Parts: sequence; structure tokens; C-alpha cells
Amino acid sequence: MPSATQSPPRRSAPARPAVRRAHTPARRRKVRRRSWFWRYRRVLFLFGLLGATAIGGVAYVIAQVPLPKEAPLAQTTVLTDASGAQLAVIHRAENRFPVKLAQVPKVLQDAVISAEDRKFFEHSGVDPLGIARATWADLRHHSRVHGGSSITQQYVKNVYVGRQRTFMRKIKEAIIAIKLERKYSKRQILERYLNTIYFGRGAYGVEAAAKTWFGKDAGQLGLPEASYLAGLIRGPETADVARNPDGARRERSRVLSAMVQTRAITASQRNEVENIDIANYVAKPSQREATVANASVGTQYFVDYVRRQLVAKYGEDFVLRGGLRVQTTLDPKLQTQAYNAVYGSAYGVLWDKKNDPAGALVSLDSQGHVLAMVGGRDWETSKVNLAVGRGGGGLGRQGGSAFKPFVLAEMVHEGYTVESSFPGPAKIVLPHADGGRDWTVQNFDNEGFGRLNLIDATRHSVNTIYAQLVTALGPEKIPPMAHALGIKSKLDPVPSITLGTQNVSPLDMADAYLSFANEGVQTDPQVVSKITDAGGTVIYDGKVAHNRVLSKDQANVVNFALRQVVQHGTGTGADFGKPMAGKTGTTEDFGDAWFVGYTPKISTAVWMGYEQGQSRQMTDVHGVHNVNGGSLPASIFQRFMARATKDSRYDGGDFATPSSFPGKVLGARVPFVEPASPSDTTPSTAPKPKASTSVPTSAAPTTTRVTPTAPTLPSTTAPSPPSTPATEPPTTRPRPPPRTVP
Repeated sequence: MPSATQSPPRRSAPARPAVRRAHTPARRRKVRRRSWFWRYRRVLFLFGLLGATAIGGVAYVIAQVPLPKEAPLAQTTVLTDASGAQLAVIHRAENRFPVKLAQVPKVLQDAVISAEDRKFFEHSGVDPLGIARATWADLRHHSRVHGGSSITQQYVKNVYVGRQRTFMRKIKEAIIAIKLERKYSKRQILERYLNTIYFGRGAYGVEAAAKTWFGKDAGQLGLPEASYLAGLIRGPETADVARNPDGARRERSRVLSAMVQTRAITASQRNEVENIDIANYVAKPSQREATVANASVGTQYFVDYVRRQLVAKYGEDFVLRGGLRVQTTLDPKLQTQAYNAVYGSAYGVLWDKKNDPAGALVSLDSQGHVLAMVGGRDWETSKVNLAVGRGGGGLGRQGGSAFKPFVLAEMVHEGYTVESSFPGPAKIVLPHADGGRDWTVQNFDNEGFGRLNLIDATRHSVNTIYAQLVTALGPEKIPPMAHALGIKSKLDPVPSITLGTQNVSPLDMADAYLSFANEGVQTDPQVVSKITDAGGTVIYDGKVAHNRVLSKDQANVVNFALRQVVQHGTGTGADFGKPMAGKTGTTEDFGDAWFVGYTPKISTAVWMGYEQGQSRQMTDVHGVHNVNGGSLPASIFQRFMARATKDSRYDGGDFATPSSFPGKVLGARVPFVEPASPSDTTPSTAPKPKASTSVPTSAAPTTTRVTPTAPTLPSTTAPSPPSTPATEPPTTRPRPPPRTVP
């Protein structure tokens, strides 16, 4: 027992039980979170590493991968007339006229930026907030898609990556957009965008859109036009006022409201535009879509022919996408006069659309420039260009007696005198002249003549004399001469070629006769005088070759003979009171009729006939029972040339008159004596006569049988008969007539 002074031993206190903390909800969440992160820490680390790698990869791509090569944009080719006024535009699906940003009015720039990318001048190519807003709007509205791409991204989509809706395409689009922002300034990107964006109706870029929708240049647009164009970007078809007026107004209102929010315009300006009917200032589709600017004078045929020529020379892709500037040779004033002379209701010959035949006219100046081309009445009704034969989708038409001057030219070229003479009976039979068979030829209207020299035979268009002439020369010599003078169509060396039984075009005939007007020098017809590419480099300067076919003296003799046709022969109806020459032509049963004539400065060919071919005959047209070359075609020529030559560029000068008609003689020489005519007020330019005779005398219809070795034909020049058989019907009427559309 312990003593009183000894303290009792200290009893150790019992261990206190651990106090358990309360499991509050917040603590439980923290524990679970720590446990989840800890449990998946390796997976999260892996994803973090992959994310960092991806970000680094994107940064590397942006920094290292070069921009794709920018494909050249298609540009519209523009055709102008000779004065420089726009005539037409030709293009594929893309109609585009690139312009500088300085040419785009600020109101249009503001409208596009406000409607498409308000933060354009602030972001670096991609607008994350804009994408988020568009995504949220899409989720809320479901069916309606809001644009989230920046202007830079839209440009990238149009030029680099296309419109395929894939995730990878969007990633590529964003990367290229960022790189573009590092390469180009904002203004450069905006300029490119405004030149590439599609505005509907085939118009790409603001300039083409301005011309298409309003008929103006982009620089002339104001707020009403600018707000409408900006509204077209998201839906060119749904915002077309011609198709959807409500949609057009809705899109314009959206743009105007956006411009108010960006303070580009005031609310009062918006209200003012809202009160304007869009249809009042937007062109109708039919007005806008016309390819040819001056459609009222039938220039569609000329434009189509120019397009064909350009494509043949430079290729379709270069012409339709290359942005060429093509100055054509068309004289707009003469084109109007030419169309009116043929089809116009004021002074045109063929003004009755229901019953009239078709007509075509081509006129060339002394340089071969096509000043006017009438290829048909209405391009929308028929797209066959009757003026150019195969070059316009047709086959040409038989030339009739308008082909005879080429035979005359060959005779003169070979050194024979035009005072050589032949008998001119109403009907003649040339034994074995046609492939070994007899060839029968008859004069027009069964008219007989006495012995005539070649000047008088040309003046009266005597078939029987020209049949003897071609037999004496040899028909194989005529195609080379015709081709050298300007005829492009295929010609067969048969005797009937002298009567114009083969197809030619008004364009070729005008060119061949121009060779006579140019004193024997041939120049290919030209429809283009200058071409520059999109960069302004001249790729064609209009220079052409000139080829001498006849000497000046030889050409002057042919000109003299053809002047007699107009002064005293079958072409008096074409005379318009100034020095000119020409020739008529008529084919079988009045299926085709021609007048081709010229002055020293201008050559014009006129053709008439039905488009169905010679199956339909011109036997009753405006009171003319039988239409021949000296009737309505000569009238068309006279009406056109009387007006055309009022221009000093196409008037002036006279033909040189030959002092004599030297050369070898075919048969007998019969000197020419110009016939007296009571109505002839033009002073005689004929050479002084050597003897009195040669005035043709009418005779009763007779048939003369002439052999190639008859005394009237030199046996040394008589050719062997051609191998192609044909039986020539009477007059200039060919056998058989073509039954195809020219």
C-alpha cells in the first residue's frame, strides 16, 4: 500500500476512438472526381499528348505547306464592232469581267461585308465566333442553314478546294484561308472574292453581275443595287426577283438590316430602299441573257460566224474562257442599212415574213473587211447562216450566171481578147462535150442572139456563148481561177460550171468580185481586225496577205465588161447612179437569184431563195412573177449601196478604162460598140470603136449544132471532154437542182 507521501500511480487514459468525418455531398463529389482522374490519368495523358501533337501538326502545316497553285479564272470574251462599241459577249457557264477593287463602289463593298463577314477586317481568315453563331442558329432553326464561313474561306472554297461537304474539306479550307491571310492583304482578298463569287444568271464577279442584273458597270451601282446583289450570294436562284419576288425582298432586307447594324447606312436609308420595288431596277432575264447587244439588226449571224472562226483558230477553251477582247470589222450603220434593205419594213424588199423567201447579203470594203452580214431574217427561227455557206451550217447555193465572170477572167488571163465572138442561138448542142455525150444548152427565156463578142455576151448573159467559151478553154481551168479569186467551196471541172451549177456562198462571191474591184488582187475576207488577250497583249493585228491573180490591165477588162451589165444589160435595176459593175444570176425554175456588184471601194453580194432549197420556186413575190437576179436581188443591192456609198469611206473614184482589148482571138474578132440607151446619162467610157457591128440582134429561136473543132473555136485550144457526165438543161438552170437547205 502506498505511503501517504507517495503519489498513486497515474493510470493511462484509455485511447480515444477516432472521430469519423461526416461524408458531405461536396466531399463525396471531390473524392469521386479525384478517383476518376486518377483512375484514367494515363488515358487522359495520352489524349492530351495527341491533342498537343495535332495542334503542333496544324501549326507545322500552316507554316510549312505551300499554297496550292491558284487556277486561272474563266473570263468572258467580248466582241466589239468596228467603232469599239460592245457587240456581244461569248463564254461558257462562267460570265466574268475582272475589275480592280477601286472600281467597286464602297456601298457594294459594305453590303457584301455586312451580309457575309462583319469581322472580315478583324479575324485572320477564320472567324471562330462566327462559326459558333452559325452553328447555334442552325441548331435552333434546323432546316435553315446560316453561313459561318468567312469571306476568305468562301474564296478558298470557290478557287482551291471546291464545294464538297466533308470534314476534311473544311479543315483544308481553314488552313488555306489562314495562309492566304498571311500572303495577301485584306483588300487583295476582298478584290479576289468579289471577282469570283457567283451572283446567278451565269454571272461571276461583281462586274458581270452588274451588267447582267442592271445593265450597268459595277462602278455605277448605288445602295438599291448593292443590297440586292449582296443578297444574291447565299441563294442566287431563290433570290431572283423574276422567280421569287418574296425571297428577293427578304434577302435584300436582310442585307440592309446588316448594313444598319454595322453602321454602313442609317435606318432612314434602309427604309427608303425598302420602299423601292426590286422589279423596277432589275433587268428581265430575256433582256439580260441576249448574247448580242444589237439584236435588232440581225447581228446574231455575224457573231456566230466570228465565234466559229475564233474557235477554229484558237480552240474553244481559250475563246470561251480566255477573256479575249475582239474587235470585229462590222460597221453598225451599214449593218442596219443592209438588214433593212433585205427585211426592213420601211424600204426592205422581203418584209412579208409569211410568204417571202429568204435573203442574204454580205458587203466587204477594199481591205476585205466584212462591213455587213445578213445571214437570215430571225436567228431564233433559223440558225443557218445563209450568207456563209458551210461556215454557217449550210451548203451554199448555186451561183447561176453570176459565176460567168470567173470564166471570162480565165479567158482574159490566158491572153484572149474579149472581142472574140461566138454565135448566140437560143439553143445549142455541143457534141461529145459532156463526158463524151452531147451537151445541150439553152438561153434564158429562150432568147436568141446573133454573133456576139464576149462583152455583149456578158452583158446579156448569153448561156449558149458561154457554153462554147468554156468548151474552148477547158472546164478544168475554171475551178483554179475561181478559187484564186476567192471562192472557197469545192468546184468540179464540168462544162456546166460556166452556168453556175455548183454551190457558192454570198461571202465567197463578194470576195471574188472584190478581187476585180481591187484590180486583180485577192484578199481573204476578214471579220476580225484585232484581238488582245486578257492581259492586253495583241495576239492578232488584222494583217492579211494580198495575192495578185490578174494583172491590172486584165482586171480592167473584166471590170469594163461587168460595167456594161449594169449600164445596158441584165443588171440595170442595180444601178444607183455611181460608177459600179456587177452581174446577175438565176438558177433553174427560179430557185435561186443573185446580184453581185461592186464599186472601186466596196463589194456586195445579194442572194434570194427559199430555205427549203429549190424545191420551192420564186414565181410570185411582191408582184414579180418570176424572180431573177435582175429583179428583187438587184433592188436590194441598189437600196443598200445607195445608202452605203453616202459614207465617204465607201464612195469615190472610178474604174480605169482599157484603151483597147488586145489579145488572141477565139473565132472571129467583133469589135465592141457601146449601145445607145435613151435612159443612159452616164458618159461613155468605152474605147473608141474599130468598126460598126456587134450590136446583138434578136433572132427567132433556133438550135445550132457546134462541134469543138468548128471554125469558131481554135482547134489548138479545144480540150478533151471532161470525164463527169451531165446533161445541162436550158438557160442557167442546173440539173439536178439541190434539195437541201443552203
